[in-house]
Amino acid sequence: MTHWLNVGKIVNTHGIRGEVRILASTDFPEERFKKGSELALFKEDHHIQTVKIASHRTHKNFDLVTFDGMPSINDVEKFKDHFLKVDAATLTELEDHAYYYHEILGCDVVSTDGEDIGKVTEILATGANDVWEVTPVKGKKHYIPYIEQVVKSVDPQEKKIVIEVMEGLLSE
Repeated sequence: MTHWLNVGKIVNTHGIRGEVRILASTDFPEERFKKGSELALFKEDHHIQTVKIASHRTHKNFDLVTFDGMPSINDVEKFKDHFLKVDAATLTELEDHAYYYHEILGCDVVSTDGEDIGKVTEILATGANDVWEVTPVKGKKHYIPYIEQVVKSVDPQEKKIVIEVMEGLLSE
């Protein structure tokens, strides 16, 4: 069975020449949306259609792409709110201490003292380093920077992350 990973959501069309605006949810938009890449387009009825990227550019906070054989807004308007996904089997190995979003999301976060902090519920790309939103069972969300001084170990198989709780790191 194929395991699909979300790489973006089509949020709107852009112009009249078949361009769509994508809210990316991938660390590698330049790779996922490069010309010639094939992605699966998931419709509301869970019907899957394969699309091939014809062009890619960025505009503001969005990735803008066109698909082969779809040169008009009329060809792509129906794709609004659809998800673009990639087959997990096609993912490349990452360098040490680099992880795919799907490996981090849902991980349990504990302190070096064994205290349960919460689960990673979102990843925020800040430019310098990612920040992981950690939601505890009760209380406010915490924002943990993915830096060596804080994140001590990541085990995607066990879905467990160990962090060093520095003063002021956890919001009360």
